[in-house]
Amino acid sequence: MANLSYQTAGESHGPALIALVTGLPAGVEIDADFINSELKRRQGGYGRGGRMKIETDTIEVLSGVRRGKSTAAPITLKILNKDSRLDDLVKTPPIYTPRPGHADLAGSVKYLTTDCRETLERASARETAARVAAGALARCLLRALGIEAFGFVRSVHSAATTLDILPANLAALKLARDASETYCPDPVASARQVELIHQGKVEKTTVGGLVEAHIFGCPPGLGSTMDWRDRLDARLALAVMGIQAIKSVEIGLGRACTERFGHEVHDPIGFDPAAIDTPTLGFTRATNHAGGIEGGMTNGAPVVVRAGMKPISTLLRGMPSVDLNTKKPAQSAYERSDISAVAAASVVLENVAAFEVARSLREKFGGDSLLEVRDQFARYLALARQLPLGPPIATIA
Repeated sequence: MANLSYQTAGESHGPALIALVTGLPAGVEIDADFINSELKRRQGGYGRGGRMKIETDTIEVLSGVRRGKSTAAPITLKILNKDSRLDDLVKTPPIYTPRPGHADLAGSVKYLTTDCRETLERASARETAARVAAGALARCLLRALGIEAFGFVRSVHSAATTLDILPANLAALKLARDASETYCPDPVASARQVELIHQGKVEKTTVGGLVEAHIFGCPPGLGSTMDWRDRLDARLALAVMGIQAIKSVEIGLGRACTERFGHEVHDPIGFDPAAIDTPTLGFTRATNHAGGIEGGMTNGAPVVVRAGMKPISTLLRGMPSVDLNTKKPAQSAYERSDISAVAAASVVLENVAAFEVARSLREKFGGDSLLEVRDQFARYLALARQLPLGPPIATIA
């Protein structure tokens, strides 16, 4: 089976979160330490709330792995919730005043209940821990093929970095990002971001920002232009927009390309014979405005995805709402929350985007085992390097 997919289950204050991943080939080394490190990063960042002091997110592998390697069977990952109290009506009481910006009101109407908790427990961004686990698991396959992902915070509120993300600087960028309280590899911008998050805390409000992911080492041809459902950029947009609190998704320049002329947007193509043994197959680009995707397919340049995260809906100060039982005015309910989770969102984006690349890779190369995937991957690159495979088609004079 070459169809890589995943499903999550669990509530914010339920017993556990579950990620069920199907379609990973046999023989992939499952780096539990790496997956756990990604879960730990998701819990960090300046502005996180008290919940992250309670939880210590790690995976328990329930199926699909034997002696540290995938068996091709469905892989089930469990993340225990230490703060499990879903059925305790004292610790987790009903909520009748929906929060503007959250799923509370729409969910209560949809499921015909006045208790917002019936919706918010599943709608909570706590679910992204399972999505990070699934993405990090898929990255074990990508890393075996030389494909790496890097996510970071581009901006918090008005504090942004213009730092260029280049493959040659990846090791230094990771060190700088991991040393930052906001997961921004630019120390000056990071310091300003901390100030703005602190301001949000003082004012009892919340702060959003832009997060970005780069995926290096993708060969040309992942995804497809033949069916809109197989376009990699479309899949990325769907997956990333599915992250809680994300309100916009961009590939490469994104909407900035609407403010430029065509010759300022499209990336000129060159060829460097010395680079023919790299995943680019020797084709070069002076720029990467397309974000590594043209016509729904990777073009050999790094895949670049950016997402806009709105400020979290739960405010200490509350906002005008109504009591769903009485329909009378009331302040929105307060659930323990973060001032800013932009840093965490960058980790979620990085892993969610990587999963979609891995999904397209599985469809392209198939195989029941990692050995087969590697062989098909190498054969494809070898054939592509030989282009043209025959004499050019004659043109009619």
